[in-house]
Amino acid sequence: MAAKLHTVLYDDECPMCTFQMRLLTWLDWFNCLRLVRLSSNEAMVIAPKLTRADLLEAIHCVTPDGRIYRGARCIRFVGMRLPLLVPLAIFLWVPGIIWIAERNYMWISRNRHLISRLFGCKGACNLMPVRERASEKKPELVEKI
Repeated sequence: MAAKLHTVLYDDECPMCTFQMRLLTWLDWFNCLRLVRLSSNEAMVIAPKLTRADLLEAIHCVTPDGRIYRGARCIRFVGMRLPLLVPLAIFLWVPGIIWIAERNYMWISRNRHLISRLFGCKGACNLMPVRERASEKKPELVEKI
């Protein structure tokens, strides 16, 4: 099952990133995403061509066929698979918008820890419940039928 999922790699040491991933688990109605923390050893196995610095710089999505989307292009790719984010993803397909979105994404990414403190993402993360999903459980914890 995991082979058919799109794998999203995110910085689990960033409160803003963690909050966004928790939100994605609730928006992923069709369970097409698998979220992997950068602090896990699995992240480097999934994307061996990317350095740790590359991974910390932006969110990445690795498709089952090995394509990698990063930053705003990752948001656009993932958004097309989550019904409530489809309007945003379609907007990102408007000519020229992705260029602007990439620049904005990089600014936010470089300042995400400061933004997290300003907006209290760490506290918000505590309020949003974690959605348990089979695709993110450790293999030894998944129940065998």
